Amino acid sequence: MNPIVLAIVVLVVLGLVGGFILVLASKFMAVYEDPRIAQITDCLAGANCGGCGYAGCADYAKAIVEDGAPTFKCAPGGDKTADAINRIMGVEESDRPSMRATVICAGGENCGKRFDYKGIQTCAAAAAVAGGPSACSYGCLGLGDCTRACKFDAIHVVNGVAVVDRSKCTGCTACTAVCPRKVIQMKPIAPQPAVKCSNKDKGVVVNKTCKVGCIACGLCVRNCPQQAIFLKDNVAVIDYTKCNGCGTCVTKCPKKAIQWVEGAPRPVDAPVPAPEVR
Repeated sequence: MNPIVLAIVVLVVLGLVGGFILVLASKFMAVYEDPRIAQITDCLAGANCGGCGYAGCADYAKAIVEDGAPTFKCAPGGDKTADAINRIMGVEESDRPSMRATVICAGGENCGKRFDYKGIQTCAAAAAVAGGPSACSYGCLGLGDCTRACKFDAIHVVNGVAVVDRSKCTGCTACTAVCPRKVIQMKPIAPQPAVKCSNKDKGVVVNKTCKVGCIACGLCVRNCPQQAIFLKDNVAVIDYTKCNGCGTCVTKCPKKAIQWVEGAPRPVDAPVPAPEVR
């Protein structure tokens, strides 16, 4: 036989044998992967941002299928992605947290200033200068660190104070992490009011610093039919396990420090706050 032809035949036979061995190896050494992992990976935003707490989208998808990780952790994907994952996993959507960011301050232009700040225009930088320029040492500084941290355009500074658009908020908590005053907190999505003040000073001091600060007068506590409000560190606190959203506290607060949460629907039978007398 011609040496060239023989060489070709040998190479072909070796290739076939090697291919057969590889096929057998793939069959016997294959590691099974649940097909839902690939399906969930395709549902995720693909940003690999790590906001879910995992190294990337593929790792998060694997954790959902194999470890039972929560299905709502993809902040870029939002509710739509969570719904898709829940359908793949065959679980109820009720495991999703009904929490959104709320700014516990209504100060801004309602609050006085101790000095004019001319430094770097960030809340973190301003807070580092003698505690910040605001007359209230607990309130929003209004320089927008939260707006820059939010990837969903869900929070903006309006009249000197941060305001959350709950229709866009995904509950990712990025804004709560960067706020140096910690006035942004997670609150339930419900027709409930919120105490929009974090000032722990006594009422006489609050009156001098902010037009809408809580003065711990106790009117909300005494008038709440559900006994869902109490005073702590000179500021009213709402117990949401008792609050039924009746709105009595909103109407009784003389400083308008208790307000309906941004984006939360007001019950149709809730009392409407009387106009503020100036």
